[in-house]
Amino acid sequence: MKFGSKALAIALLFVGLVLVNYLASSIPVRLDATAESIYSLSPGTKAMLGKIEEPVSLELYFSKDANGLPIAYKNYAARVEEMLRQYVRAGHGHLTLNVINPGPDTPEEEKATAAGLTPQVSQQGGDQFYFGLVVIQADQQKTVPAFTPQREQFLEYDLSKLIYSVQQLDKRKLGLLTSLPLQGSNPQDVQMMMMMRQQPQPGQFIIEEWKDTFDIVTVEPTATELPAGLDALAVIHPENVTPKLQFAIDQFLLGGKPVFLAVDPASQYFKRQGGQQAMMGGPQPNVSSDLPTLLNAYGVDYDPQKVVGDLNNATQVSTGNGGVARYPIWLSLQKDAFNQQAMATAQLNSAMFIEAGAIAPKAGSSLTFTPLIRTSAQAGTVASMMLQFAQPDDVSRQITPSGEKTIAALVTGKFKSAFPDGPPKEEEKKDDAAKTADKKDEKKPEEKPAAPALKESKTTSTLFVIADTDWLFDDYSVRKYNFFGQTAAEPFNDNLALAANTMEFLGGSEDLISIRGKGSSIRPFTVVRKMEATAQKKYQDKLTELDARLSDVQKKLSDIQGKKTEGNRLVATPEMAKAIEDFQKQQADLRGQRREIRRALREDIDALENHLLILNLLASPLLVCGFGLWFYRARKK
Repeated sequence: MKFGSKALAIALLFVGLVLVNYLASSIPVRLDATAESIYSLSPGTKAMLGKIEEPVSLELYFSKDANGLPIAYKNYAARVEEMLRQYVRAGHGHLTLNVINPGPDTPEEEKATAAGLTPQVSQQGGDQFYFGLVVIQADQQKTVPAFTPQREQFLEYDLSKLIYSVQQLDKRKLGLLTSLPLQGSNPQDVQMMMMMRQQPQPGQFIIEEWKDTFDIVTVEPTATELPAGLDALAVIHPENVTPKLQFAIDQFLLGGKPVFLAVDPASQYFKRQGGQQAMMGGPQPNVSSDLPTLLNAYGVDYDPQKVVGDLNNATQVSTGNGGVARYPIWLSLQKDAFNQQAMATAQLNSAMFIEAGAIAPKAGSSLTFTPLIRTSAQAGTVASMMLQFAQPDDVSRQITPSGEKTIAALVTGKFKSAFPDGPPKEEEKKDDAAKTADKKDEKKPEEKPAAPALKESKTTSTLFVIADTDWLFDDYSVRKYNFFGQTAAEPFNDNLALAANTMEFLGGSEDLISIRGKGSSIRPFTVVRKMEATAQKKYQDKLTELDARLSDVQKKLSDIQGKKTEGNRLVATPEMAKAIEDFQKQQADLRGQRREIRRALREDIDALENHLLILNLLASPLLVCGFGLWFYRARKK
């Protein structure tokens, strides 16, 4: 009977453990103790999920049984699956998750291929594997062709964007206000250009990139209002923009819609146009652009007469005499110039900017100014008028480094209107005034009262500002070639990716824009890194000296052994044989000393590993023993 009671107690304990685990997994409460809350959904994601009306199906494909699968991908797959399960819990029944393991030559593999997923191959030479996501709502389908751990910090944004985009039946509308021929030459100008034996300007590839995501609506600078229904607005090298249109841009931004603004202190396109018009005696175009009323109100400091030069990031250009020189006002920026925490710039590696300006936050501004692209500390500014006839070497001498300069930034927050007194009033012309006086007795039809002007942003507004426009042209971003009669292009930097990423980010919903990049689930062992750095510093000088002596001995030994006869045999005198033997002993001795130093480099780290191993092995038994002793004493009392 006593044995039966113990067996029953053990069985009940087992059942209790199962029930506790089941209840713990069912409770909709999670504690995220990570430093950057990487396992928690952002408020923007939760708000977006709360707006889903029709069911959304999530299909996660991961070939977990593939041979040679990197451990990093296994860990990341678990991270993605757990994140998707959080989406399902936050979706309140509107989301379902199906995890699929597509093995070789299976219907699941065929389904993954048909959905557009990209197979990956491990570097260890294992099987190809699938790791992607398909999101389906009704007849709409969007995919992540291949997940990569390198983009983990933007996992939440990528998932939310995919779920949001699958619900959009129509393309969003992008208003484009520009004085540059990004869409190609105007039809009315083509005939005149042909008469002057000039080639019409072709459309730029960036417009094709934007057309993949948006319907582009052209906005003329002479307009007095923006077209209805725009989701985002791009203002590029604005010239002669009417005050009423500037007011419309201001109200558009304050209404919560994003604005992409590109200004330039020295447009290369208009410089070339000015050279052509000068030969024909025509007026010179304005090569610089600015919107001072708006930028001043929004807390952005920008001088349209100053160009940035960077001595560290100067571009190599050909000189007139066939030589090559570094041109510091043509910036060739690398990965360290881009904000690695921002969605639009985190994955970029290079970009080129031509005679760009600098922007900075004004003192006292309450808006958040986030630099996205910055120069090195060896950068300075120079007046654009001083560059007209300067040679590259002359330009370098004119630049006095004064610290990092911001080329592009994201400005967010609650903006104050640039027109606090309401819409600007146009001056009435004399003829119009006379006509008005003649018709003052006539009855006017009742006009619909205009909506009250916004004095401040309704919610958080987003403005992207970049002080260059030339980077949007194909000349500075792609190499074109003919491919079976069609014009194809190969990007030689990330200019196109920058423009596409930025507009895609701005064109998303307010919920998506609010999502920020998070940290990685892979936490580096900083203690070990510090120990390695300390040990390296301690022994580096001695190790460097040993390596130099070893290289010298190996060189002398090679020189002696290289003296061979025509029969390819070494004829060594006793002295040479003795020298070879001495050098070989020195070589062996030096290699032994180097091994000892390298072993010393890891002594502290190995000791730490041993201590942690012992702690891990003994921690559980010691805790159990301690609990047993406490329980025994408590029961005895």
